[in-house]
Amino acid sequence: MNIEHIRSFLEVAATGNFHRAGERLHVTQSTVSARVQALEQRIGQPLFTRGRGGVALTTAGRRFHRYAVATVRAWEQGRQETALPEGFRASIALGTQVSLWERLVLKWIPWMRAALPDVALRLEADYSPSQMQKLGDGLLDIGVMYMPRHMPGLAVETLLVEKLVLVSTRPRKVAPDWVADYVFVDWGEDFLVQHRQAFPEMETPAVSVGLGAMGLQHILAGGGSGYFPLRAVQPLLKDKRLYRVAKAPVFQRPAYLVYSADPSDQDLLDQALEGLRRVARQAADG
Repeated sequence: MNIEHIRSFLEVAATGNFHRAGERLHVTQSTVSARVQALEQRIGQPLFTRGRGGVALTTAGRRFHRYAVATVRAWEQGRQETALPEGFRASIALGTQVSLWERLVLKWIPWMRAALPDVALRLEADYSPSQMQKLGDGLLDIGVMYMPRHMPGLAVETLLVEKLVLVSTRPRKVAPDWVADYVFVDWGEDFLVQHRQAFPEMETPAVSVGLGAMGLQHILAGGGSGYFPLRAVQPLLKDKRLYRVAKAPVFQRPAYLVYSADPSDQDLLDQALEGLRRVARQAADG
């Protein structure tokens, strides 16, 4: 049975749409359709009902789904284990969002090398949706992210909570004119909800960005204000390149650990997770 056929089946099941599944797999819609049809022929049952609104799993498709997930995970685990360098007994694959790399993962690496020197580490930076997909497919063992999605077989726990504070390149307070040079940074759905509640009458800012580093560079270069993690702007506040905006609300932005609820090596996963929790506690204390 072709593993790519099974991957395509899982992607269509997740998106409910052949076109979106193709985009996420970086292949054409017709390729995804052909793969699913080949899988259905092999199994001898239709796996999806097709309609104008998209597709949905049939009874046979729902029954097959958990076996498909297990098959992809077993394949990836086997592929990774057979590719281990000499002298290593196992490997851990971890994904992280870029903004959490320096604060958490960069400090977790030496902890792991000291605690488990015979475990190889595979690290990659990616956004939450892509990490969730790879965790579901068994391509990652652990994900460190801001916006997890609850999926069968995966555990989600809060790792740390960041403070997002409103800062400006000049001393000021929240007043009618403060929005003129405000840069809106999209810190995710939780932030959007808190932001709307705090500023229900705010008009759309002239500048919006999807990456915090871009927004920070923008206001430092040309002046302005925006919400950023306190730990990221503390040195700039100390140097008086930025100022806290008086009486502005502080928002919370949690970061999460996502990992398999039934791993093949529970002890190894537990040790890796404990290392991340220790690093997170140290970051919070700092």
